[in-house]
Amino acid sequence: MTSSAPLVNNQKYRFQALTGIRCVAVCMVFIYHNRKYWYGWLHPEIMRVANECHIGVTLFFVLSGFLIAYTYQDKPMRSASSYWRYCLIRCARILPLYWLILTAYYLDKRYGNFHFSALTYTLAHGFSDLHNLDGINQAWSLTVELNFYLLAPFLFFLQQKHLVWVILALAGLYGVYWTIGSIWFSINHNPQRYFKPTQFLLMGTFPGRATDFLAGMFLAKLIREQSNWVVKIPYKTFIGVIGLLLTLYSIGLMQIDTYHHGYDQPMGMVLSKTLLPLSIALLLAGLIFESTLLQRVLSSKLLVLLGNASFAFYLIHISYINLCLKTWVLLPDRNFVLLWLIAIFLYKFIETPLYNFCRKRLQMSTPHK
Repeated sequence: MTSSAPLVNNQKYRFQALTGIRCVAVCMVFIYHNRKYWYGWLHPEIMRVANECHIGVTLFFVLSGFLIAYTYQDKPMRSASSYWRYCLIRCARILPLYWLILTAYYLDKRYGNFHFSALTYTLAHGFSDLHNLDGINQAWSLTVELNFYLLAPFLFFLQQKHLVWVILALAGLYGVYWTIGSIWFSINHNPQRYFKPTQFLLMGTFPGRATDFLAGMFLAKLIREQSNWVVKIPYKTFIGVIGLLLTLYSIGLMQIDTYHHGYDQPMGMVLSKTLLPLSIALLLAGLIFESTLLQRVLSSKLLVLLGNASFAFYLIHISYINLCLKTWVLLPDRNFVLLWLIAIFLYKFIETPLYNFCRKRLQMSTPHK
C-alpha cells in the first residue's frame, strides 16, 4: 500500500529513508564479500544472487549522484573559491577516516609493514587494475567517488545546457581514459595496468560507472524542477524494488559459474549499466514521494544510525580492521554485528568529529563570496 504526497509533506522521512537505504547497500556488499564462505551449504540460486550483491556499490553511486546534484547543483561553480571549498568539504567527508585506517594498516608489521604508498593516500592506485585493491581493498570505490565529486560541478553546468552534453562529456572522458591506457600499453605494455583492461575501465573507474551517477543526477533534476513526470508514476517504490531484484537476478543468469559475475557477459554488462541504475533511481523516487512501509522502516532510528555509520562499516568490513578482529574472535555471522558496533563507534567518535573539525577550519579559512 502506497500513497503519493507532496515533497514538502515528506520532509521528515525523505532524507532519513535515503540514509537508511545506505545500510541496505553496505549489507549487500558484506554478503558479496563473504559469499565464498557459504559456497558449500547455500542453495545455488541463493549463491547466484549473493554473487551479484556487489550492486550495493551501484546503489551507493546512484544515491551519491542524486544527493550531490540535489544539494549543490550550480553552487560550486559560482567562483573558483566556491569550487575549491566544495572540493575540500567533499574530501573531508571521506578521506580523514580512510587515512586513519590506512595509516594503522601501514604501521602494523603484520600487514602494511611500513610500506607507505603515496598512491593509496591519494587514491591514485584506483586507476590501476593491478593496484586498485592495495591497502584498504574496498577503497577502489573511493577513487570513483572522488572523481565524481571533482567533476560533478562541471557536469551540473553541462546538464543545465542539455543532458546530451553530459553524456558526450562522459563518453569523451571514457575515451581519454582508454587512450591513456592504450598509449601506455604501446610504450611498455603498461605493466601496472593503468586504465586497462576494458573490463576494469567499465566496472572500476568513474567514466565506466558514470551511468550510476547520471541516474541519480537526472532524478535530482526532475525533483528540483518539480516534474510531474516523476511524481505521477504510480507505485514507484514497488516498481523500483521489483526492477532492482529482477535485474539483479537476470544479471546473475549470465554467470558461467559461481565464481564469475554476470556482468562478465555483454548482456549482463548492459543490464548493469541501464536497467539497474534506472530501477534504483525509481526506488529512491519512491522513498522520497511515497508513504510506504519500506520508507518508514528505512527512516527508523536504528536504520538511520546504521546508514550514517555505513561508510565506517564499508571501510572495516573486509581488509585490515576485519583481519585484525578475526585474529581475536570470529563469530558465526562473520562478525557482522560486531563490525557494526565498531562502525557506530567510529562514526560517532572519530568520523563525525574529524569531519566537523575539518569543516569548521574550512569555514574559518575560506572566504565566502
